[in-house]
Parts: sequence; structure tokens; C-alpha cells
Amino acid sequence: MTKLNHHRTGDGDPLVLVHGVGSRWQVWEPIIGLLAESFDVIAVDLPGFGDSAPLAHTTVSTLADALVDFLAAEGIENPHLAGNSMGGGIVLDLAARGLARSVTAYSPIAFWDTPGRVWCQQALGRAKQLTTALRPAVPALFGNTVGRSTFLGLVFGKPWALDAQVAVDTVEGLLGAPGFDAALASFTDFRLPDRTAYGDIPITIAWGNRDILLTYATQSRRARAAVPGARHVTLRGSGHTPFYDDPAGCARLLLDQLE
Repeated sequence: MTKLNHHRTGDGDPLVLVHGVGSRWQVWEPIIGLLAESFDVIAVDLPGFGDSAPLAHTTVSTLADALVDFLAAEGIENPHLAGNSMGGGIVLDLAARGLARSVTAYSPIAFWDTPGRVWCQQALGRAKQLTTALRPAVPALFGNTVGRSTFLGLVFGKPWALDAQVAVDTVEGLLGAPGFDAALASFTDFRLPDRTAYGDIPITIAWGNRDILLTYATQSRRARAAVPGARHVTLRGSGHTPFYDDPAGCARLLLDQLE
């Protein structure tokens, strides 16, 4: 049985929230309160991230398998699924297995070409190296808007508006994630299911137009071509991790599933 640290709150249909590489369940905090009014919200730490123990062998696919095991162990059947970045790829994978009532993917991985995938891997790898070197100075650096804008623009659309402690916690989550390196390396071999595998499951794919990690202009266009039956949404003014940039807009996409 796979045990995953998770935060659970609210009442209603189950909604499982899946973070991206180097992140943790807290990335969803800006919208959890809004969602808990209508959903039984389960925000998970994937193995090797947050407070969940790592797997012996970490890839995007083994993380997806671990999430499937967790859902079965917790008795969570046919949930709504939402994921960001790597988590977006994971929830699309679970949809193809017939395990979702609906899927909402925010800037999901694997709609890249090879240069786009390499850019993502190298950019995140360099970010980890840089913040490791600067770790003692991170609280001071992120205590001002210039520091947050300089170092966090890769993942947030409005890093200057981010709370300083949230910025520090974001970096600490990355640096404290033993699953990060292996998961990131596995992007090379990860493939999304064919569009026909999704059946009639409602799918929403959302992209912040300030996403420079999985670039909005190219990868959202590929997503539209690859999954034409999905609802495709642009989150104006948002970056790769949009929940702090536009919490109301991000929550609305999920609440729409109830209508």
C-alpha cells in the first residue's frame, strides 16, 4: 500500500489535487478554501516530495502508479482530478486508465517538442543548483520584490506579489525533495496517452499566458491539436503555477465541473 502525506478538507464529490515536480501539496493553498465549499478536497504530496517518502525508482509513471495505489487504499473512487505541470501529466495518465470523473490540467507536461522538453529540464535543474548555492541567503533575497521577481519568474506570473514566506517555502520544498532529480530526468521518456484513451471524460487544459517554463505560445497550441475534445483555457496574467496569480480563475475551472 502506498502511503502519501495529504491534506483533506471539505465535503462533496472527491477532488484530488496533484502538484508538479519539486513542489508539494501546499501549492494549492490559494484555492483550497474556495474548493472545499463544494468538494471533498484531497491535496497529496507525491512520493519523494513534501512529507511523502520517496520510491525506490522514481519516474512520472511510477508516481502515477503510486497515486493510483493511494486512491485505492483510501477508498477514493472516481474522483475529479486536477494537476499542475508534472501533476497535469499524471492526472491525464489516470484519466486514460478510466480513473477520473473529470480532469483539469494546468500547464501539463509532455506537450513539448524536444527543445521545449530540454529547456524545461535544464531550467529547473539550473534553478535547483542556483538556489542550493544561495540557500543561506534565500530569506533575505526573497524579502524584497526584486529578489522574488529575479528568482521566481520561471514558475510564477507575478512573483513580485508573492508573500515572502511563501517564496521561501517554495524554494525549500524544491531543495528538500529527494524525488526531484529522478522525476525530472524521467520527463525524457514520458508520453501522454493517445487522445482516444480519454473516452467521454470531461477534460480542461489551462495555460497561463505568462508561462515561460512550458511555454504558453507553443505548448498550449500543441495541446489544442493533441486533445481537440478538451476545453482549452488561457489564464491571462498567470505563469506556470497559476494558483497565486489567479486563484479565483483557477478555482472556477474546477467548480465548473459540478455544473
